[in-house]
Amino acid sequence: MADRARHRTGAAVGGRSCPWRGGAAGVLRLGDVSDTPEQNPYTVRPSEDIDDDLRAVEAELSGRWPETKLEPSLTRIDELMDILGQPHRSYPSIHITGTNGKTSTARMIEQLLMTFELRTGRYTSPHVESVTERISLDGAPIAGDRFVETYRDIDPYVRMVDERQPVPMSFFEVLTGMAYAAFADAPVDVAVVEVGMGGSWDATNVIDAAVSVITPIGLDHTDRLGSTTGEIAVEKSGIIKPGATAVVAQQPLDAAETILRRAVEVDATVAREGMEFGVIRREVAVGGQLVTLRGLGGHEYEDLFVPLHGPHQAHNAALALAAVEAFFGVGGAGGGNLDEDKVRQGFSGVSSPGRLEVVRRSPTVILDAAHNPHGARATAAAIGEAFGFTKLVGVVGTSGDKDVSGLLEAFEPVLAEVVITQNSTHRAMPVDELAALAVEIFGEDRVQVEPRLDDAIEAAVTLAEEEDLGGAGVLVTGSVITVGEARLLFGRK
Repeated sequence: MADRARHRTGAAVGGRSCPWRGGAAGVLRLGDVSDTPEQNPYTVRPSEDIDDDLRAVEAELSGRWPETKLEPSLTRIDELMDILGQPHRSYPSIHITGTNGKTSTARMIEQLLMTFELRTGRYTSPHVESVTERISLDGAPIAGDRFVETYRDIDPYVRMVDERQPVPMSFFEVLTGMAYAAFADAPVDVAVVEVGMGGSWDATNVIDAAVSVITPIGLDHTDRLGSTTGEIAVEKSGIIKPGATAVVAQQPLDAAETILRRAVEVDATVAREGMEFGVIRREVAVGGQLVTLRGLGGHEYEDLFVPLHGPHQAHNAALALAAVEAFFGVGGAGGGNLDEDKVRQGFSGVSSPGRLEVVRRSPTVILDAAHNPHGARATAAAIGEAFGFTKLVGVVGTSGDKDVSGLLEAFEPVLAEVVITQNSTHRAMPVDELAALAVEIFGEDRVQVEPRLDDAIEAAVTLAEEEDLGGAGVLVTGSVITVGEARLLFGRK
């Protein structure tokens, strides 16, 4: 199951010349034409061959430092960008950090930009099912063969950096280099880039983004970023560049003060949710919600349909709209607004896999990638608002490096029972340890243990179906990885 989840390939995207390599003479690309498949292996390739190549690349990437092992420095990624000819400077970018909501906000920004007929590149992490999801072109994951090709193109230069530096490039650093190279190769009109962790020393932070977005900051990765939201905001606000516009969600006071201090230091313009822009009103609708948003120029965009659940997604939508307005130069003393029909079209086409995603009915099964207390509280509130469950059973599988007790406590009021399980990665919290924590919070009578995820989901469905009045549901949560493996079980792509 885990292998298949990691190796699902994305939709094909046509190739173009490679500006950051000066033309890529002699390199065959997907858009090239030849008379026979033998002359151009990219014209016809069996999917199993692509899968084999993708597995090989993933194995090589997995041999590098994982995302959980860090050496805070931009030296290695800077050197790689220099060798490649600065591909990340061939397009403008919007940079996103925060604790929760980054990926959903990135996908909303991307969808809005595409509606305005811009070619987009999006870099997000972690992936739900396939590593190719991290690099998207025009809203679709990069094709498996193009992912492999991009890796092979930059691999010699990555090895040059490895030889020169005391610490070799990490998994995340190489993927970041691949994304920036792929965006230049496409080429894209704008890149939407999500920070991996923190901000200041995150590998993505070599870009000079004209717009920086900071989603709500909470406590996560406290062993690396700081023990308070103010300390964490020091790292997060490091993505704000001189003269840029910072679009900032509502924050805890210490985090807000830190962000404003950084903005003053670099002479950046700040747009704050609740002041320069925000959510005017919202109401639950079938399949999502209707929101009215106030943009940077004071214009109210009325009754926009957002096909995502929860108050937090309305606030993500406000951030996304303000970021796109800032990118196009809307707002400030000049006022103005974007074409409202295009904004409406953009939001209506948004999706965010694994974020309160319904994958089955009768009983309803929802997948949500909440993995820290801040995210769990948002999910719990959204479920209470959007779904009228008479009984909700949780399937919980977490990573071992999170505040698992805090996550369970956030879910306890909305979950009648929990089935404790474990995903397939080495980062997963052992099922017995997780079950012990769950018993402390839920009590022994409300906890069941099923080490295999498929068995856990089946057990939760059975418990939900015991509800005589109907209206019961199942929530699978605790980790992006757990949700990704569940999506595969339910046949989602």
